[in-house]
Amino acid sequence: MDRQVVGLIILLNAIAAGVLYQRFHDHPQVQLLESRALEWYHKLLPPATPDRCGALKWPSYVVISDRVVFPDGVRPGAVYIEGKKIVAVSENVTVDSPHTLNFKDAVVAPGVIDVHIHLNEPGRVEWEGIWNGTRAAVMGGVTTVIDMPLNSNPVTTDVVQLQAKKRAAKAKAWTNVGFWAGLVPENAANHTLLGQLVDAGALGFKSFMCNSGINDFGNVGGDDIAAALPFLKARGVPFFVHAEVVSPVESDPAADPTAYATYMDTRPPKFEQDAIRLLIEKLDADTTPAAPGFSVHIAHLADSGSLDMIKEAQARHPLTVETCAHYLTFSAEDIPNGKTQYKCAPPLRDAANKAALIAAVASGAINLVSSDHSPAPPSLKEIESGNFLKAWGGISGVQYLLPATWTALEAAGGSLSDLVRLLSEAPARLAGLAGSKGRIAPGYDADLVVFEPASPANTSVALNLHTHKLSPYTDVPLKGKVVAAVVGGELTSMYGHLNKKPCGQLQLKRGA
Repeated sequence: MDRQVVGLIILLNAIAAGVLYQRFHDHPQVQLLESRALEWYHKLLPPATPDRCGALKWPSYVVISDRVVFPDGVRPGAVYIEGKKIVAVSENVTVDSPHTLNFKDAVVAPGVIDVHIHLNEPGRVEWEGIWNGTRAAVMGGVTTVIDMPLNSNPVTTDVVQLQAKKRAAKAKAWTNVGFWAGLVPENAANHTLLGQLVDAGALGFKSFMCNSGINDFGNVGGDDIAAALPFLKARGVPFFVHAEVVSPVESDPAADPTAYATYMDTRPPKFEQDAIRLLIEKLDADTTPAAPGFSVHIAHLADSGSLDMIKEAQARHPLTVETCAHYLTFSAEDIPNGKTQYKCAPPLRDAANKAALIAAVASGAINLVSSDHSPAPPSLKEIESGNFLKAWGGISGVQYLLPATWTALEAAGGSLSDLVRLLSEAPARLAGLAGSKGRIAPGYDADLVVFEPASPANTSVALNLHTHKLSPYTDVPLKGKVVAAVVGGELTSMYGHLNKKPCGQLQLKRGA
């Protein structure tokens, strides 16, 4: 073939390639391919500066969207990222940078912060571990989790066990990870030990006011709470409480244990109401000045009837409250016999109660929403027998926290800014991370979630990354398809695919 003809063919192909590149360059998948090519180039010719951990190898880049959730509203914007931080934001989406991710109409929001998750490591990785639990979390747009002191074995009630959790998370976490320490009868009055836990990185403390189901994590009573409050208030750390006080309940011994109502009747709303009333009494009695950061935080509120009592006490005390996505999604009437994947404590209640909780979330009467992700092996869930009374109580659901919350919130008239308040801003405040997380603003950590609020979320077993796939969310129609997640500047998930390795960081200091 004539050299001129060959040259012309090469030139025309180059022009065509250039046109295609210009046309499709701002599509995120094309940009990801470009980054992968750069990754291979770096393998052949390593860069002088350290490479990135995440899927993108650009040291700096810009995230663009027609809908960015800024602290003061939703509008088109560009988010400039260098290293682990957001260095600038702009409403000008015409960006002069070769390294951009343009997500068009998909929403770009602060990464979700789940303050209530049980990763159970070390000691019970077969229930859920840091690796699988945080992979599932980031696939669902969660970029930071605060791990509970149980059901790991041993539980995290001293510095030795906290250090063991830190070592495991540093090596395995796909999200950022912080820790609550356990406050139990054995350490409630030991302010020196509690202080050591905070100094070692605990962001606050968790207690049960009823049997936790774990032998070495005893429940606290009124005297234990009174003994701990002066330390908690003076140190400015939250007191996270499973608020149920168990009292005798009349039950029918002939009731069907595979019927959900049989279980629900064993834990009436009175348990929550009595516990919250006791917490308020102890707050009323303690005169220690409360440093910023302290609150009594009521975990996983299931009883809407307790809201008035909480509101009245909030006029006098730092008292915050969360509910969980499953209380906004499921109701007792819809639970089939034997389906123990729905069992949790406090129990899911009726549809009217669910509607009242959703209204409280939308209005701000409930401060935040968490997952309380607490899976267990199928044998402990009594899958074969379907016995609700014997089954372990705990719902597997961190991967669905965002879509489940958004589905309920949008139906109640809530906005994208409301969603960020519930899943990012308020959780950041509770964990003492509001200076670096929960907002898209210069100087904040580059933790982002990108999602399509009108598109269906994938709740299939095939995409479920939890250790155990048994979940009440399976195949439930939820809105809010997660497109991507950025953890500390590192692109960690995108279009259902994860980065090759975990990039999460430890969160060990309040006020950061």
